[in-house]
Amino acid sequence: MQRLINAMKKILDYGQTFAVLILILGLAACSNPADDVSEAEVSTAKEISEGSIAGKKYVSNADSKIGFTGSKVTGSHDGGFETFTAAIHVENGEPVPNGTKVEIDMDSTWSDSDRLTGHLKNADFFDAPTYPTSTFVTTDIKKGTTGYDVTGNLTLHGETKSITFPADIQVSDDQVKVAAEFFIKRYDFGIQYPGKANDLIRDEVVIRLDITAVPE
Repeated sequence: MQRLINAMKKILDYGQTFAVLILILGLAACSNPADDVSEAEVSTAKEISEGSIAGKKYVSNADSKIGFTGSKVTGSHDGGFETFTAAIHVENGEPVPNGTKVEIDMDSTWSDSDRLTGHLKNADFFDAPTYPTSTFVTTDIKKGTTGYDVTGNLTLHGETKSITFPADIQVSDDQVKVAAEFFIKRYDFGIQYPGKANDLIRDEVVIRLDITAVPE
């Protein structure tokens, strides 16, 4: 009898351990990628000054990347844009506050799923036929203790908002390197497709910048 009781206890222990493992794996699969990065501050679009921009102009090269990660209840997907240009002006070794502009061809959107890529381009998400280009134009770049705070107008899906995010910017005579990771909320830009009722898509989208610009 005691052997039977001990055997049942072992089965229960194994069952509890298995249940805990399933729970841990489930929580990991459902985690939000935005939890580990900074949130961009979003506000009303700022006025863009017209006229020429001071400083030396650098333009992005083929090594530059703009990527994103979106997630839902059951997991996440990575993606980005294959075609974009970034122009950065530098004066006295520092980026000019209003001297950076990025233009993205939204039809060049890619993701880790061909089916998702097509969905991202249609009216549920980016609506690339209606809004073929997204832009980011800086209005201020401030140097801090560990990097820069970059502020600019982001136009996405026909909506323009001012966003501020932290970035690492390295300037030399032969190149400018910009690296940043932050998240925005797609609802702020009118992208509100909810997903399936049992697999809702999260509002937060992580943006990753890895830009290398060289003298024009």
